[in-house]
Amino acid sequence: MSSQLLNLPTTASFQCLPITDAVRTFIRVHGERDGAVVIASRHTTTAVIVNEMEERLLLDLEQWLEQMAPAAAPWKHNDLDLRPNIPADEPRNAHAHLQALLLGNQAVVTVSNGELQLGRYQDVIVVELDGPRQRQVALQWLSA
Repeated sequence: MSSQLLNLPTTASFQCLPITDAVRTFIRVHGERDGAVVIASRHTTTAVIVNEMEERLLLDLEQWLEQMAPAAAPWKHNDLDLRPNIPADEPRNAHAHLQALLLGNQAVVTVSNGELQLGRYQDVIVVELDGPRQRQVALQWLSA
């Protein structure tokens, strides 16, 4: 098995980063003809999804996530006075954790004949929910 870490700087509190090309490069370098690749975030406030990188859909995604887990809600995780050993710069980011739970932390995409088996409009997307930050995504090749 082969693996790789992608380093991804984000620039906004909510941001969608297409990484399909990076996954394709990983497969060319580390993969075989048939198998699968696991794409996993190493953070609890980012998600990995397979969907369409269409501007209006991404705006809808951001709006839906805000409706499902609003940043302004009185989340217990944000009550930093009740949490021991919290660094002084700890963000109030319960909403980002909950939003990441809705979307999921990883995706598995099959590979056939050396090609990702994605549909016409599908991309592998890392969703930043608590940026800007430096993020890492792990890629792992699985043999058939």
